[in-house]
Amino acid sequence: MKIAYLTSGAAGMLCGSCLHDNTLAREMIALGADVQLVPLYTPIRTDEIDVSQKPVFFGGINVYLQQHFPLARHLPRWLTRWLDQPWIIRLASQRSIQISARELGSLTVSMLRGAEGFQAQEVERLADWLSGDLKPDVLVFSNMLTAGCVPAIKAKLPVKVLVTLQGDDIFLQDLVAPYQQQALDEMRRLCSSIDGFLVHSDYYARHMQEILQVGAEKFRVQPLGIDAKELADGTKHADVPLAASDDLTIGYLARLAPEKGLHVLADAFVLLKKMPGMERARLRIAGWLGKQHEAYATKIIARLQAETGAASIDHVGEVSRQEKLAFLRSLDVLSVPTTYREPKGLFALEALAAGVPVVLPEHGAFPEMIGALGGGSLCRPNDPQHLAEKLAEMLRNREAARAMGRDAQARVLVSRSGPAMASATLAVLREFVS
Repeated sequence: MKIAYLTSGAAGMLCGSCLHDNTLAREMIALGADVQLVPLYTPIRTDEIDVSQKPVFFGGINVYLQQHFPLARHLPRWLTRWLDQPWIIRLASQRSIQISARELGSLTVSMLRGAEGFQAQEVERLADWLSGDLKPDVLVFSNMLTAGCVPAIKAKLPVKVLVTLQGDDIFLQDLVAPYQQQALDEMRRLCSSIDGFLVHSDYYARHMQEILQVGAEKFRVQPLGIDAKELADGTKHADVPLAASDDLTIGYLARLAPEKGLHVLADAFVLLKKMPGMERARLRIAGWLGKQHEAYATKIIARLQAETGAASIDHVGEVSRQEKLAFLRSLDVLSVPTTYREPKGLFALEALAAGVPVVLPEHGAFPEMIGALGGGSLCRPNDPQHLAEKLAEMLRNREAARAMGRDAQARVLVSRSGPAMASATLAVLREFVS
């Protein structure tokens, strides 16, 4: 069985979906599978060994030019291939190009229309490459928004197509009228060309079945997996003090963005510091910060330092793989109180793999994750007071929290490891191909 896994790059950002797709492809290859990880839009960025291929399809430069300039839709293929070179795309990605909500909506609809959209030349190029050079038995797309090319590909190649749904609804709800409804209509139209959908929780399966108006028989729930052994070996959490000192340390490890709930955690931390016995609490913040959210993050961190003391706040910034391990090792508890219904929660799984307990909002995939693995508690979404109370419970009972983290770590190593995820995914792909 030959597999082509098409993953969307995130223009230099460390993206949870890219990390997941790269880990999954690498682990399937390790099990002997014939897998090509093919980047779309931009090269992917990961904190692990990158197993993606060099060709980038639907390169961000070409997609943008073809959307806005009719002449660009007729450029010779040698020129569009040149513009798709990874180094050129990376160079262009360093510039912060602001795209309006209206432009983003029209581009999304065009991409979903595939061969009928402005990027028809890119659709043809990918279909030709797949049918001529690779000839896979199964295609896996990392999201529905890139799957507009599926009908054109199936016209040239007898191939099964699956789509991993891991946040498409969140992207869709941010589009403005009339593009939101147009994009939804196109997604629903495409479903007849898609053989199956992969999701990471029962919640998200039900949610996307309703949005896409697709029967449950097309959905397969594949629990999220990570390189758990490296995280467990790298932290040895059971053998290291939960914090470098007697401080009570809370961690945040995600993009510094409103949807990840940094402001909710900040409000909770201010309340926490006023509780008896919580005077030594400190907050460590790590994660990628995009230019569009610099003002948001700067304001929050300045407020935290002013209201709780500069010594209580440690803004670490973006972390490498090894720095992530050290960061997790320093924590008593991790919390990323997302304001949206998280479909995956990779950051939470990483913390549990490192033996770090978590406090998470009771929505999205989190209740299922905590129900299956333990290792944490749930709080009411968007409720700083309740979050502060749950964090205080963890910090007042450090040994119990530590034991909770160790128990969850053991479960993650068995059921949510990279090999376990890869084996389960290969079984599903064989089911569709056979």
